[in-house]
Order: sequence, then C-alpha cells, then structure tokens
Amino acid sequence: MSKSVTGPEIERLIQLLAKLPGLGPRSARRAALHLIKKKDQLLSPLAAAMGEALEKVRLCETCGNVDTFSPCTICSDPRRDRSIIVVVEDVSDLWALERAAVINATYHVLGGVLSPLDGIGPEDLAIASMVERVKGADSAVREIIIAVNATVEGQTTAHYITDQLVGTDIKITRLAHGVPVGGELDYLDEGTLVAAIKSRSRF
Repeated sequence: MSKSVTGPEIERLIQLLAKLPGLGPRSARRAALHLIKKKDQLLSPLAAAMGEALEKVRLCETCGNVDTFSPCTICSDPRRDRSIIVVVEDVSDLWALERAAVINATYHVLGGVLSPLDGIGPEDLAIASMVERVKGADSAVREIIIAVNATVEGQTTAHYITDQLVGTDIKITRLAHGVPVGGELDYLDEGTLVAAIKSRSRF
C-alpha cells in the first residue's frame, strides 16, 4: 500500500480534480501540481471564480441553460427568433450549437434522454415544461428542432416528444446530414453542426 507524499488538503484537491471529465488520477495530479506551482496566477483566481460561480450560477427557469441569472442571456435576448425552439439533451449541446453560430433560435434543455434501463423516465426530464412552453397561450413557437444525440435513447426521446405534440400545428424537425449515428453534439466540429442544422428534416 503506497503512502501519501502530500498533505490531506492536496490529496483532496487531486481527488476532486480526478472527478472532472477527461481527468484521471494521473492527470489530476499533474493539474493539481500545476495549480499549486502557479498559486498566485491560477489557484487563487480559480478558487475565487469557483466561489463566485457557486454563489451566482443558476438554471434558467425557461430553458434550463446555465447562467448567472434567470431568464438566461439567450432567453432574454429580444433578437432571438422565438418561433423556433431547439431541443437538446444537455447544456453542453446548447453551447456547442451556440459556438457554431448556425441558428438564432431559443433552446430547451431536457437534462438527459429517456433510458428505462437506467430508470430515467419522462418525469425525470424537462419534457413536460417544454410541452407547456410550446402549447402556452402566449406561445409564438412554430417549429421544434429536436437536436438530441443520434443514439437509441436519443431517438426514443425524439419519438416521445413528437407524440406529446400530436394535434398541434407545430413543425417538428430533427438534425440530418453530418451527425453520425452514435455521435454526440459536443464532440462535433462546427462545420458538421452547420450542415446538420441547415439540412434538418421533418420528424
């Protein structure tokens, strides 16, 4: 059994960093050491930024985006086309589409996809609030773009959303060319996302 060569505070930092996506124990140790070596330039400002984020960051009550106020920057922007809602699985997908700057619409973050094997049902996602948003008396929505990942769970979720909107005059489309089966939006390049948005088809 190897013994620790650092104090508990540093070990705690390493353990927490190792929980981040893409960072294992070895990468976390390197990151922690780098932060400590650059204490004044990196560690101190990072700690302050994280404390501020903890205090101020919240979920948008309208779309589920992450921001420092609610409604978020996107939902509050009067220049957005409110006739279109892009439905995504996660905030990272929203950010990916925004980076590509391919559409000036609003969004709705589901918070995941339907997955009976994992015990994730419709009540665990923000599907009901999306339907309510679309069917609301003051709704200007004319099109829903279902921009979920091209996985079995993603397609199941897309079909479920479509069923919930039966009887409305809402046009329902989905991403088409460029998004590979099994692909995740957050890992696609901007050119691929542009092609997928522009060649969307009716669901």
